[in-house]
Amino acid sequence: MYISVQTEDFDAAAISRQLCKNRTDIGAIVTFSGLVRDRSEAQNLLALELEHYPGMTEKALETIANSAFDQWDIDDLAIIHRVGRLERSANIVLVVVVSAHRKQAFEACEFLMDYLKTRAPFWKKEITRDGESWVDFKASDQQASERWKI
Repeated sequence: MYISVQTEDFDAAAISRQLCKNRTDIGAIVTFSGLVRDRSEAQNLLALELEHYPGMTEKALETIANSAFDQWDIDDLAIIHRVGRLERSANIVLVVVVSAHRKQAFEACEFLMDYLKTRAPFWKKEITRDGESWVDFKASDQQASERWKI
């Protein structure tokens, strides 16, 4: 298991290779890579600023990662979430799940992303040409996470 909250960019392919290194029992690698996108109606996003509480955030991610291991037959996983100022199109989050079977890997990856979108201790602020504002989570993300009972 690899968990990192970092300002630096990441290489999804390199992380996937590392999780599978020297293993012949892996049949599926499922990755989700999220990018900073301009979701404002005016399309005037300049950047996102992400904040977190060091130590607390990593512990929360470790707890949810362990829940994924408990619920699905997966072999390993990685969660990387960036913080700080991120420009449009920058990598923001990476979840990689490896397993012998694709269904287990897909479900665990979706579970982890639903948690990250609704319950992980990150705070996002949109920086636009018109000013700054904190971002609330979307109701659709909350509905998606409710099926997992997390």
